[in-house]
Amino acid sequence: MKTKKISITPQKLFAGAIFLFFVWFVLACLVLPNINTVATVFFQEGKFTLEPLQKLLSSERAMKSLRNSFILAPSLSITVGFIGISLVLITEYFDIKGAKILRLGYMTTLIYGGIILVSGYKFIYGNNGFLTNIFVSIFPNFNTNWFQGYWAVLFVMTFACTSNHMIFLRNAMRSVDFQTVEAAQNMGASQAKILLRVVLPVLTPSLLAVTILTFITGLSATSAPLLVGGTDFQTITPMILSFANSVGSRDLAALLALFLGLATIILLTIMTQLEKRGHYMSVSKVKTTIKKQKIRNPILNVLAHIYAYVLFLIYVVPVVLVVLFSFTDSATIASRKLDFSRFTLDNYLSVFSKPSAYKPFLVSVVYSALASLAVAVLVLMACRIIQKGQRTKSRLATGLEYSLLIPWLLPTTLIAMGLITTYNSPHFWMFNKVLTGTSFIMLLGYIIIKIPFTLRMTKAAFFALDDSLEDAAKNLGAKSIYTFFRVLLPVIMPTVLAIFALNFNGLLGDYDMSVFLYHPLNQPLGVYIKSLTDAQTNADNTALTFVYAVLMMIISSAVLYLVYGRGNNDKLSNNK
Repeated sequence: MKTKKISITPQKLFAGAIFLFFVWFVLACLVLPNINTVATVFFQEGKFTLEPLQKLLSSERAMKSLRNSFILAPSLSITVGFIGISLVLITEYFDIKGAKILRLGYMTTLIYGGIILVSGYKFIYGNNGFLTNIFVSIFPNFNTNWFQGYWAVLFVMTFACTSNHMIFLRNAMRSVDFQTVEAAQNMGASQAKILLRVVLPVLTPSLLAVTILTFITGLSATSAPLLVGGTDFQTITPMILSFANSVGSRDLAALLALFLGLATIILLTIMTQLEKRGHYMSVSKVKTTIKKQKIRNPILNVLAHIYAYVLFLIYVVPVVLVVLFSFTDSATIASRKLDFSRFTLDNYLSVFSKPSAYKPFLVSVVYSALASLAVAVLVLMACRIIQKGQRTKSRLATGLEYSLLIPWLLPTTLIAMGLITTYNSPHFWMFNKVLTGTSFIMLLGYIIIKIPFTLRMTKAAFFALDDSLEDAAKNLGAKSIYTFFRVLLPVIMPTVLAIFALNFNGLLGDYDMSVFLYHPLNQPLGVYIKSLTDAQTNADNTALTFVYAVLMMIISSAVLYLVYGRGNNDKLSNNK
């Protein structure tokens, strides 16, 4: 009986090496750190214990932070939902004068967000803020600490978290079939009834999705509670950071992160179930684009225009003031009184000439670029495996896809705590290296949190490819690796570059992951800006913050132009 020989080719060896790499990566970076977090909390000195849970329940600070987070999340979902729907209706549905200018103002959150946005609002509304000083000059007994606590956090985050509405809900609005609106008008339906019964149902799937994402954002809020929450309104993530800085309280930090992770998983499960129920669709054969509706009631029309421009001012004023004050000296910034005669370029020269000023910027640029590149390469390999695996219905490919989506189920805080608690000691699967406290662990954290988004976008690009391209290359005798690099990759490269740019842009000012994992000698921009925005810092530091904000806005605007301004808008939006 002849035995069948198994030929080992370089191609099979390469495929095997990639498979082993992904097995290692999933276990070492996505699975084991999170399992270890659970073990760290509930298993101490080799025995199961509920002592951390008892400590948490008896900690007034911890319980108050939990309560605050679960107060902020639902209220934020309501306020962001109301404002977000308003923005879309103002710019896409109703005939509001100056809609194009209003749209630009409403979209400033796409280039001005995170801790930089919160610092800008604090500069305007804080206890020595630009607007606060105006109020004090008019009302001498005005409370200068008015912008602090729950309402301040809610206000800032409401206007910071409408980006998803301006992207997803705008696209959904454009899918509304105007024929259905006309039909309702011909039947005598009022404008309010058409809006509630015809237009909003089409937006419901997208609205539910962004509402869940907003709820999760509220649960894991970091920057706003830290800067404007004051001592009375701190949420889960700032409390986790506080506990994590103390070795004796790290079990409490890990337990709070677990609570946050459990809440996130439940909410994402709800969102998935809602998506499976289907979408509202137009049933007409020939769809017509929506035509803007003029508000027939003159009083309501005037009120709508006033409301639209008040929102515009709320969005634009912080950006304009940050840009203007970035060109003034420290004395002008300290006085919060804009004086055009004091304009100078010294702040910018300082950032580009002093190593202590430009180093955090360089650190963030290098880390963001390396992480974005690593994620792009990693996901390209994974998508190729998933694409080929789905053709053969491979369970391994399906398992790989779901494994790489694990970070989507977990908050950034839990991922960071998992890496810290797991790799503060050597493990054989990490080559007996201690990662906690090194420069590499933050890069690893950046890579992990960007994998799910990159995978979903890149996978959509892969499956949009025409199979005949690969079949033709195979018929001509091209090997699989050659086909990938010379035939398939050039086709999807524009999407890959766009995703790289978006990831780079998102990581450049990251604070939530960086604050847990950064090396003291390599302080990233987000952490450095937070240190500059502390109450005890001087006007020179505030000036540096403004310069960083302007530079970030320039970079973000350039990225958005490359991604959305050069024909990629529809493709990326549809993939999302």
